[in-house]
Amino acid sequence: MARLLSVLALLLTAACGAAVSTPKPAEVAEPAPAAPLTPAPGSSSFAAPEGRAAGQPCRAVSFEAVDYTVCEIDLRRYRLGLFLEDRDGRPYGSLYAFKRAMAAAGDPPLVAMNAGMYHPDLSPVGLFVSGGRELHPANEADGDGNFFMKPNGVFYTDGERAGILETGAFLRQAPAAGIATQSGPLLVIDGTLHPLFSDDGPSRKTRNGIGIRDDHTVVFAISRDGVSFGSFARLFRDALGCRNALYLDGSVSALSAPDGLSVGWGIRVGPILAVFDRSAPVS
Repeated sequence: MARLLSVLALLLTAACGAAVSTPKPAEVAEPAPAAPLTPAPGSSSFAAPEGRAAGQPCRAVSFEAVDYTVCEIDLRRYRLGLFLEDRDGRPYGSLYAFKRAMAAAGDPPLVAMNAGMYHPDLSPVGLFVSGGRELHPANEADGDGNFFMKPNGVFYTDGERAGILETGAFLRQAPAAGIATQSGPLLVIDGTLHPLFSDDGPSRKTRNGIGIRDDHTVVFAISRDGVSFGSFARLFRDALGCRNALYLDGSVSALSAPDGLSVGWGIRVGPILAVFDRSAPVS
């Protein structure tokens, strides 16, 4: 009887099936996306990995061991204005005062930056065109200082298009310009650095300038530390992709931007470039 019960137990086990685990093919995980290659600081193309905040044109950039704020302005999305005086004819004098006045007028700018060199009374040293009107003529004189380091040049916009030309070429060609500001020296001229720049000269100042990536894209840049002319020019050409770029000023350089990216925005300035959303009203 015991033998019969043992046989019956074996038959029941076979009928129900032993729990035999069949190995599944190994699951192949999707490869993680490759991390972007970020050149080391000091190379000719290093850009900070942190991107700009959503909806903002400015970001932090590091190039050749110098930190910058860079703002890329697509003129199909943003409009540029050039300013000097308030409605009472008084120079704004600082980006702080300018932004406060524009906010009170219902047209606050997204970004503002000093736009070229000026005399002690804050009037422009060179050409100044605002609202399509020439308010100060071009300056072709020779002299001392950065403005007169020839070739100097003119930055201008006409609606959704922008350009930078050597001063003489601008005057000969007379392109349509809703705004225009003259300064010097040119930093990058058709992809070539200014001929008087050394690779990395001894002068180190906070500097700001403006470049053109294409007909619709304007690039503001301001250093957060002292930088040489040579390195500053290479920033525009090698890191920011600008074949033409113009120096605006040094030491008194200032930029107001969101997200802690402002530089020296309370200091004394003359002409002011400002960026507005095209959907915002024009004051």
